[in-house]
Amino acid sequence: MDEALTLLDCCDVATIYADREFIGQAWIQGLAERGIPITVRLRVDTHIEDLPAGEWLGGLQPGKQAMLLEGVEVYGLPMNVVLTRTDQGEPLIVASNATAASRMLKGYRKRWRIECLFRALKTKGFRLKNTHMTRPTHVTRLLCLLTLAYVWSVLVGIDQDTALKKHGRRAWSVVTLGLRALVRASSRQIGTSMDELLHLIQFWTPDQTTAVESVGY
Repeated sequence: MDEALTLLDCCDVATIYADREFIGQAWIQGLAERGIPITVRLRVDTHIEDLPAGEWLGGLQPGKQAMLLEGVEVYGLPMNVVLTRTDQGEPLIVASNATAASRMLKGYRKRWRIECLFRALKTKGFRLKNTHMTRPTHVTRLLCLLTLAYVWSVLVGIDQDTALKKHGRRAWSVVTLGLRALVRASSRQIGTSMDELLHLIQFWTPDQTTAVESVGY
């Protein structure tokens, strides 16, 4: 985060969404001291005031109205908390020092997009785990390159047509569609696909890159 803040100002960060791996008072308070808002999913053993979060849930059943808490102490900070259960009965407890409890889950659902990124970088696209690189500087350069490739794949994939499944979702993800189009255009013989490749390069123009902010994939 210290390295990221050399490029970003704290006031540019609306909130950081974090899953249950991000735990500990030092971590959460460190972000708050830098002026960075955070929205984090809590483990059931994380204390809200003087009780573990799991005990606050009590007999709350799936499908029931969520419990909303405002200004309670979490990791030594005043935070808003929403407690509920998923359709599968799993505890879902989210705390934030930036968002009202009533709006928290709607925003937190966006965090799922990072899982889409992980999947694309690993098994469903670029296969990052297959690299034999060990030097940190080399891995950093590779991640920078894959970041550009991922964004380009998303921009191109948004523009691709595909069949829809019965539940209404695309048969193929935006990333998969974009990556296939890029590989197809760049692997053809020079001259036969130049127009297609130039068209795909144009997706880097500013008016096109803003589209990635509004799409879910």
